[in-house]
Amino acid sequence: MSDCVFELNEVSYAYQNQLALDGISMQIRAGSRVALLGANGSGKSTLLRLLDALYFPGKGELKAFGKELSEAAFADDEVNFAFRRQVGFVFQNPDVQLFNPTVFDEIAFGPLQLGWPKEKILPAVADMLARFAISHLKDRAPHRLSGGEKKRVALASILILAPQVLLLDEPTAALDPESQSEVIRFLIECRNTGQTIVTATHDLDIVEEIADLVFVLDQGRIAACGTPAEILGNEALLRQTHLAHAHWHLHADGKAHMHLHAHRHDHPHDAATDTPYRRLTRQPVRRG
Repeated sequence: MSDCVFELNEVSYAYQNQLALDGISMQIRAGSRVALLGANGSGKSTLLRLLDALYFPGKGELKAFGKELSEAAFADDEVNFAFRRQVGFVFQNPDVQLFNPTVFDEIAFGPLQLGWPKEKILPAVADMLARFAISHLKDRAPHRLSGGEKKRVALASILILAPQVLLLDEPTAALDPESQSEVIRFLIECRNTGQTIVTATHDLDIVEEIADLVFVLDQGRIAACGTPAEILGNEALLRQTHLAHAHWHLHADGKAHMHLHAHRHDHPHDAATDTPYRRLTRQPVRRG
């Protein structure tokens, strides 16, 4: 039996005749940590939605767990239900995902839909609240939380179901540095869980922390595939795919110097080196 969770063969997808993915072929193996790296508009978010069966290929073949993902297959409620139990998706904007009146209700929603007994739900929700340090928020309305708090609630509401596969779309986008660090610490903790983690991001600074394999997307195609070190060390590739650009500086001695500068929209920079501050620590996620 194949150990591939996802297999894509020449997959394409278009929005109203605008091609978003163009002939994507790739495999994602069980237990791997994969980053889909690309600039805005590269197709990485569309690819995530295909992997979550929110969209279906216009051309090509996409398989999950050895079975084809297609609109016809998902017309069967049993197939749809089984897939949703195995795959969890955390959206870039948690406001799209959160809709219950309280944080407690949000985290308990999935188990309730699956028919878990109350005796199982209550301790499971308590564990998630403690794991993400949000026990004090359990009676708060999700829409009144900060961006980082919403992200933690969204993660907890998916992880309580223990999906085999976790799909994350720009998990650190629009978060303050502390909240970003907490999300990264969580992803580091996932290394030894056996879960398959697929993260779409344009943030070069987190790739080495969250992935063992990187697919670089550009204009709906796979531009490169390799380890984080291989990808991040390829300056020509990063410039070509609009993930970084060359930067010139004039020094006091009158000499000009060029170096690579990553596109970062949410991190402060060190004025001396023009490199993003690394605010990550190796501490575990706080537990209560």
